[in-house]
Amino acid sequence: MFKKILIANRGEIACRVIKTARKMGIKTVAVYSDADRDALHVEMADEAVHIGPPPAAQSYLLIDKIVAACKETGAEAVHPGYGFLSEREAFPIALEKAGIVFIGPNPKAIAAMGDKIESKKAAAKAKVSTVPGYMGEIEDEKHAIKIAEEIGYPVMMKASAGGGGKGMRIAFNRKEVEEGFPLARSEAKASFGDDRMFIEKFIVDPRHIEIQLIGDKHGNVIYLGERECSIQRRNQKVIEEAPSPLLDEKTRRAMGEQAVALAKAVGYDSAGTVEFVAGQDRSFFFLEMNTRLQVEHPVTELVTGVDLVELMIRGAAGEKLPFKQSDVKLNGWAIESRVYAEDPFRNFLPSIGRLVKYRPPAEETRDGLTVRNDTGVFEGGEISMFYDPMIAKLVTHGPTRIAAIDAQAEALDAFYIDGIQHNVPFVTALMHHPRWREGRLSTGFIAEEYPEGFKGRVAQGEELVVLTAVAAAIDHRHNTRRRQISDQMANGAFQFAKRRVVDVGGQRQSVEIGGEGDLVHVSFFGADGAVQQSVSVSSGWSAGEPVWRGQVAGKSVAVQVRPILNGATLSYRGVQAPVFVYTGREAELASLMPVKAAADMSKFLLCPMPGLVKAINTSEGAEVKAGDALAVVEAMKMENILRAERDGKVKKVNAKPGDSLAVDAVILEFA
Repeated sequence: MFKKILIANRGEIACRVIKTARKMGIKTVAVYSDADRDALHVEMADEAVHIGPPPAAQSYLLIDKIVAACKETGAEAVHPGYGFLSEREAFPIALEKAGIVFIGPNPKAIAAMGDKIESKKAAAKAKVSTVPGYMGEIEDEKHAIKIAEEIGYPVMMKASAGGGGKGMRIAFNRKEVEEGFPLARSEAKASFGDDRMFIEKFIVDPRHIEIQLIGDKHGNVIYLGERECSIQRRNQKVIEEAPSPLLDEKTRRAMGEQAVALAKAVGYDSAGTVEFVAGQDRSFFFLEMNTRLQVEHPVTELVTGVDLVELMIRGAAGEKLPFKQSDVKLNGWAIESRVYAEDPFRNFLPSIGRLVKYRPPAEETRDGLTVRNDTGVFEGGEISMFYDPMIAKLVTHGPTRIAAIDAQAEALDAFYIDGIQHNVPFVTALMHHPRWREGRLSTGFIAEEYPEGFKGRVAQGEELVVLTAVAAAIDHRHNTRRRQISDQMANGAFQFAKRRVVDVGGQRQSVEIGGEGDLVHVSFFGADGAVQQSVSVSSGWSAGEPVWRGQVAGKSVAVQVRPILNGATLSYRGVQAPVFVYTGREAELASLMPVKAAADMSKFLLCPMPGLVKAINTSEGAEVKAGDALAVVEAMKMENILRAERDGKVKKVNAKPGDSLAVDAVILEFA
């Protein structure tokens, strides 16, 4: 077995590999760019080597820097993680020449299956059902349009060396191919150092299901069940689960055996994933093969009980797989939410900056439920604009799908992040969406259910009761604390019954709060002054704690608390609302306060996220029409087109290509 390995990656996956290596008694070496000098993976590793400036093309994508780091530290093997060099055939070849082992598939298998075009050809040769498409290289936009019209819209343009939603666009017409192809090609070049593209038919109302494979150097390959990854946004997976709610045992076996046959045909010998696009009728077509560990591998680990990273390391060291296909059993259900640094209330635009607070839920296994959090960040660290926006992967496992979903929802309620915007409110809301809970999924789920974007859930029913009761309990705790500070309480105890008006996002409820210590009772009054219901609220919460944990009407609840002027913003089950607790007179006066109008910014094009200006597509004095592309801004390896919202004339251009802009920086001014 290896004594020391190097991880040619960063962030969450580097930390994940280090944990398993440490468990196996293997020392680790991290590599880092200038932007990652203080990163968590650098702190966790036994050694760390600096490899260059922040852009990946000048650091993490440089093979010679990785080889040099191995020689400098005496690392015997390299785990590539995912992304970066993980599917680059030249990488294991260079390592082999230097006498270093690659913890991944052999170069021939990468060439045959890692290249999306070549994998399609290999699958067709092996008589695997494939999606109709053009498997050759595409020259330019005109060539792309010609191919798209021959296949028939809609089509998907994909990077040959791609993965993770980068270098990918769906086009429903000629104009979308014309605009999307160069952007996808540019993203592919920036992310993978390879701008080759291919085009295939986009299956309407599809589901994305993938089979996890593991092989060794002795010709053994088995499949470890499937994952469903249909909840996607802009082709980027958001939530994954194992197993799939669509498949039956017959379909699972057919997909698994087909994936294994394809892998054996190319001599595959490590962890890899065969992806399929599936119809609602359980028909399926080969999509691509990822010759690496997948981001969503933890859900497979939790339902099978295996450590995929350990199997990869042992396989690279020449060991045989320790079990056979017949030994693989799926136990329970696992759900994974990708926690991203993006603002769901502003069309999921990237967010960068310092993590002022980062308090993930505790990792534990209790009462048949498991909570796992794979992360590469820490409180006080920074989210950089140079890499993808993942903060963490929150994974839960339970005996049933609903149990795993409920555990995920509760863990998300307790996942507290401040300093940047993040998608926790969105994925929390998804956990309570009826269609998701019923398993009626497709890759169009988010676009179909949130056509106008995510606006947040409105407090109603149980959520409104919980938020009102918790707000009342917080007000009680604050008042008790004030009396203790001013020495107004006799003998340290004070029983009271106080009427209050609780305003939850504009919805007002008259309540009475009674009780003492950690237990209070909240009575809700109707318009007629009669008590509608009463709930007991108990918690040991102290003022200043970011998450209120306790019992409301006998049910365990976690509510995030963010102080604002004269109140707090409470977050629960995807509801995020400003909450104020008033006396009767205060409520009357608050109703008379004027609402502050937002400034009119319609004459400005603002940068919607921190990013790098890639292009300005207009000039001063130019006439523009609604929908015209005005600028392209890159953030976290994704290029975003900024369009005119109405007809107008450009008065001033305030930015140029190459400029690094903050959020809401003025790019253009209109007359």
